[in-house]
Amino acid sequence: MSLPKRVVLVGPMGAGKSTIGRMLAKELGYRFLDSDRIIEERCGANIPWIFDVEGEDGFRLRETAMLAELSREGATVLATGGGAVMRQENHPLLKKDAMVIYLKTSIEQQVERTIDRYRTQFGQL
Repeated sequence: MSLPKRVVLVGPMGAGKSTIGRMLAKELGYRFLDSDRIIEERCGANIPWIFDVEGEDGFRLRETAMLAELSREGATVLATGGGAVMRQENHPLLKKDAMVIYLKTSIEQQVERTIDRYRTQFGQL
């Protein structure tokens, strides 16, 4: 069995895309990429700030451009942002030369895995 050129992990925030992606990339000998982290690095701002300033539409345009760029990479495991699958135009970019894997999780697990991020940003809930 031959390996896919790319593996793309999709699913909601807190599903484990980054954690599993790093482990899978190491196992396959691929490079790990996280589209949200790359967007933050290039913008010099975090995702919530980008949403506040540019709105969701502005962020989603950045995300689509990033996915178009990353779809040309080989031997990679890509962790996408939780909303990447919501835009129809992203679908061919996600599937290009790739095996797409949906990571499912419960609401309880999502809350448990993401609560600290929200506390850091917004204080105690």
